[in-house]
Amino acid sequence: MNNSPQTFNFSDIFKNNFLKNAVTDFSVVDISLTLLISFFIGLFIYAVYKKTFNGVMYSRNFNISLLAMSMITTLIIMGVTSNIVLSLGMVGALSIVRFRTAVKDPIDIVFLFWAIAGGIVTGAGLYLLAIVGSLVVGLMLIVFTRKTMSEIPYMIVVNCTNSVAEESLLEKLRQHVKRMNIKTKAVRANQGIELTVEVRLNNENTSFVHELSAIEGVNDVVLVSYNGELAV
Repeated sequence: MNNSPQTFNFSDIFKNNFLKNAVTDFSVVDISLTLLISFFIGLFIYAVYKKTFNGVMYSRNFNISLLAMSMITTLIIMGVTSNIVLSLGMVGALSIVRFRTAVKDPIDIVFLFWAIAGGIVTGAGLYLLAIVGSLVVGLMLIVFTRKTMSEIPYMIVVNCTNSVAEESLLEKLRQHVKRMNIKTKAVRANQGIELTVEVRLNNENTSFVHELSAIEGVNDVVLVSYNGELAV
């Protein structure tokens, strides 16, 4: 009696009709339902990104790509889960793909992963997880981004003729802002004093800039918003 362990190689897969049992068929209803759910998840991501964006320049094309990425990822996962041979080929094909587009804002990476994750989970048929998870992530982003937007820093660049004008300006500025911090101070011979002050406004009213410019000895006042990388 031969008690040697039975070996199983790649050719036996074809001999035992293994591939036929590894193929799953999707009906038109299944495909339509999955893509529809993926579309609405992508649309939700689109809306959240547009609402929470506080960068330098909003890109509608990037936002649309998030929606498309969610649906495309869903198609890939549906194909991978339906056929074992296709899944092996897909792994090899996707392993050579390289994306070289630079992502300037770290929060954009979050939205990219969110779109991919939503597409993966939806394509795997875990609809409830995809919907509830997207709602939770979207709510978290809205809450924390809104808090950040309410604390957007501003930079005030002022040119004064002398120290008296400087003190008057800083005193007036304290009356109109929540808090302030002098970043730079440059004193140039025959050119006066140049100040750069970071401030947090009490509200979005910027009319106090006119009051600052009216102070005697203040030559000019410039107010710019600041996102940590680029002043706009």
